[in-house]
Amino acid sequence: MTDDKDVLRDVWFGRIPTCFTLYQDEITEREAEPYYLLLPRVSYLTLVTDKVKKHFQKVMRQEEVSEIWFEYEGTPLKWHYPIGLLFDLHASNTALPWSITVHFKNFPEKDLLHCHSKDVIEAHFMACIKEADALKHKSQVINEMQKKDHKQLWMGLQNDKFEQFWAINRKLMEYPPEDNGFRYIPFRIYQ
Repeated sequence: MTDDKDVLRDVWFGRIPTCFTLYQDEITEREAEPYYLLLPRVSYLTLVTDKVKKHFQKVMRQEEVSEIWFEYEGTPLKWHYPIGLLFDLHASNTALPWSITVHFKNFPEKDLLHCHSKDVIEAHFMACIKEADALKHKSQVINEMQKKDHKQLWMGLQNDKFEQFWAINRKLMEYPPEDNGFRYIPFRIYQ
């Protein structure tokens, strides 16, 4: 993996310019300005929710604010999909910046799972890591890690810190030379 560090760094620092706009039917006290962010492809929308919420709550009536959710061209965006995946699935053929609509009411119960805190996304992320490790290493790597290693992996992703994340993640990407490769290579197909 050390030979591929430049590639890993390029993938990590991939960004999607994004414009968040408040849904037109949301009740505001004054006009809401769009909010622009460069979103990391390897992160999750729930990790930028606080910034977006803070921006738009300035113009919202507090009684009108409930659970925030996002959509692109009428399609609710799943919080448990990485940002890069969401963009590739829904918007890769559009001009940048990616225009995401922000909603504070009428949560689409049939289309989205609720995510009440960052603890939920952390648990989801770690479950995905554990699934992958079960296939690649028979869960040996993740089971040998300490809780602080799990936390460092998550904090590296959450805070967009390449070195912090890869100091732990490299253990999950390496294999003993005597094994001549991974047992299986995990992947998911999204449609």
